Amino acid sequence: MSARLEILRSRLQQYIDCEAAILAGAQEYMIGPRQLKRANLNEISEMIRYLEKEVEAEAAKTAGRGRNRVVGIIPRDL
Repeated sequence: MSARLEILRSRLQQYIDCEAAILAGAQEYMIGPRQLKRANLNEISEMIRYLEKEVEAEAAKTAGRGRNRVVGIIPRDL
C-alpha cells in the first residue's frame, strides 16, 4: 500500500471523527459573553466526500485499475 493512500485514509478518518464530534454538540459554546465556533459542518462534509473520492482513486491506482488502464485493443483495417 502506498504512503499517499495511508495519509488519505488517516485524514479521512480524522474528518469523520470531527464530524461526529460536531454532531454530538461540540461545534460551538459560550463562556460568558464570548462565543467560540469551532468548525463548519458543510465544509467538513464536503472534505469527507472529496477524501473518499481520492482514497478510491488512489486505491484503484495501486491495484492497477487506474483511469488510464487499457482494457483491450481491436486492430481494424479501415
